[in-house]
Amino acid sequence: MATVLFCPATFNLAETTRMIEVARALSADHTPVFMGYETDFVSLITDAGFDYRPRTPVWTLRQREQAMAFDQGRGVRTPFTRALVSARVRTERALIREVGARAVVTGTNLTSWISARAEGIPLFYPVPLALTEPHVDQTPHLGLIPGDGRVSRGADRVASALLRAVYTKAPFAPGAFSSVAKENGVGPLRTVSSLLNADRNLLTTMEWELEGFELPANFERVGPIFAQLEQPLPPIIESLAADARPLVYLGLGSSASRRLALGAATALGALPINVIAPIGHYLEPQDVLPDNVHVTDLLPAHKLGGLVDAAVLHGGQGTVQTACATGIPFVGMGLQPEQTWNVRVCERRGNAIAVSPRHVSTTRFTDAVRRILADPGYRATAKSVQEEFAAEDGAAASARLIESAVAADGT
Repeated sequence: MATVLFCPATFNLAETTRMIEVARALSADHTPVFMGYETDFVSLITDAGFDYRPRTPVWTLRQREQAMAFDQGRGVRTPFTRALVSARVRTERALIREVGARAVVTGTNLTSWISARAEGIPLFYPVPLALTEPHVDQTPHLGLIPGDGRVSRGADRVASALLRAVYTKAPFAPGAFSSVAKENGVGPLRTVSSLLNADRNLLTTMEWELEGFELPANFERVGPIFAQLEQPLPPIIESLAADARPLVYLGLGSSASRRLALGAATALGALPINVIAPIGHYLEPQDVLPDNVHVTDLLPAHKLGGLVDAAVLHGGQGTVQTACATGIPFVGMGLQPEQTWNVRVCERRGNAIAVSPRHVSTTRFTDAVRRILADPGYRATAKSVQEEFAAEDGAAASARLIESAVAADGT
């Protein structure tokens, strides 16, 4: 028996649920233990029955936003001061020794790169393809500049080349990581690529998403991993599904904003449809939405297949994969390059339409929703993609790789 330590950024919904699914897939011979700093989605971990160990220091909301922007390629400022990185590495190393962990599974908890290696145990990183080393290195257009016109495409190619140089060659990682790594006997982490490159990078993608890519030796495909929350669907969903009007699911994950939530809900409310929207965490008490927009708490979205006619999503991999796995065509509004990539891959496949979030209050958005509902081709392709997803189990594949590494280590 071995303990596996899971270190998600617990303010990130998709990342937290991805870790939960991998932990569930481990055999009973292994013990999963979770740790984290922020409290946003810790209840999902404890409700799933896992041992959770809170750590400090905790970030402020502003620090979280900086860290997320840095991870997603949207900013260069980070909250990673030398004092914070040192304190987090110290507490993580102590926890690894306390629970006797033989492997670490991380997300965007970047101090895991130092703490796992300092303790001499393998580091696993289940991650979408977008903005990983092979994606940045081999993609001429990363979607950094929105638009499909010639000028926009040219500007995006230049911006992509600049990001590629910064990502793979420039000493652009926060300096605290190099100094703290050295203190802990770990090699320097100077580039963004080295900072986001684990011992085993587990790509949570479909095989067709990797067409044209050559993967480095420490990257391997495991397949989709998305949330499968255990709670039942609220009764209102079946009631709305029985209504003559189409039912649309509005899913914005944890990386959108109140402005986008209000804009999307208001625009959808003007259409002859019903909307189910787990966006309550973005709203304030004074916000008033149209009568046909029904706000709920987080939903087990993997149970919506056959009940929902279409979805409007922010483009996070978890929400996109859930729509794919349930055969639901969708309109995607990528909020940053990784999400834009997720949507564009499905648009090329034929089960989605990409719309810029800046058009949420325009007819471009509502026309796309009308089209995704009216054109049977999108639904037919969505059903085909659903069949492909049914043959995949990224969580189980990840768990087997982790277990094999632990076994090979003699544990």
